[in-house]
Amino acid sequence: MVDDKTALLTRLLGQRILILDGAMGTMIQGCKLEEADYRGGAACGLHDHARDLKGDNDLLSLTRPDVIRDIHNAFLEAGADVIETNTFNATRIAQADYELQGRVREINFAAAKIARECADAWTARTPQKPRFVAGALGPTNRTATISPDVNDPGFRNVSYDQLVEAYGEAVDGLIEGGVDLLLVETVFDTLNAKAALFAIDAYFEEHALKLPIIVSGTITDASGRTLSGQTTEAFWNSVRHARPLAVGLNCALGAAMMRPYIEELARVADAFVSCYPNAGLPNPMSETGYDEAPETTARLIGDFARNGFVNIVGGCCGTTPEHIRAIVHAVSGVPPRKLPAQASAETLAA
Repeated sequence: MVDDKTALLTRLLGQRILILDGAMGTMIQGCKLEEADYRGGAACGLHDHARDLKGDNDLLSLTRPDVIRDIHNAFLEAGADVIETNTFNATRIAQADYELQGRVREINFAAAKIARECADAWTARTPQKPRFVAGALGPTNRTATISPDVNDPGFRNVSYDQLVEAYGEAVDGLIEGGVDLLLVETVFDTLNAKAALFAIDAYFEEHALKLPIIVSGTITDASGRTLSGQTTEAFWNSVRHARPLAVGLNCALGAAMMRPYIEELARVADAFVSCYPNAGLPNPMSETGYDEAPETTARLIGDFARNGFVNIVGGCCGTTPEHIRAIVHAVSGVPPRKLPAQASAETLAA
């Protein structure tokens, strides 16, 4: 059953290139927050928490919702059609670093509510340009495929079942908070992504609902493979069973080095294609860690659009509202990549 918003999103993707937001982490970094900001007021119950919390950006949805709201609004003002929830590390696996496993559902719910309120306010302001909320599900800080111990190739520090449980908890909070779609992103290990997709499907079945899914992988080096060793085409074939609304690439190499891989994905995928690269390659001497100018990022993504590779574009690490504004200008009026006729019909019927 396709709900009204899913049908609207699908229709828009066939009409124009949609814009995803930029880097939440980069924007938070620019706010120069301190430990007190991450602990919040007395109502947050974190004043006596034993671990340092500075750097736990997902927690800010509880402790400094005003900061997260301002960032969402900045990207929406720049022209984003879709904003991501501030939940990239909001699983119990990642939050274990801060001993905050017990707050995971609360964090996801709060992040989704903030994004939902911002998107709805902008939709009300410009009803001809509806805004959508993507529930972000990051890769976690563990890998189910690769051993973290070079002396013990068979060792794993996380199991598939643990990943499924962690993702299921996050999905519950995101959907209850009101997201329109789910974004399994920065996939460096496809087995982790499969756990997320299984958790999503289980939630859908249990609650008799279905939301669109986007799956976005990351190519980690010039070999053109994910960290777990898959080529772009192999990655697509590993996740296509989930019938995602869109599949894409993000993070990692920046747009210049990403071009052959996004072209390949556009050739093989029978789903819409998304692309949101970093602002170039990492630069440890830069204040944000990346220094590609907005016009450079926009020019490169504009090339993807003009060549018919993409349906959704935006920015990952290092990208700001200025990058998103430039990307909007670069793809304005450029038609989106066309789905194969059969895939288009199946997408609408899903």
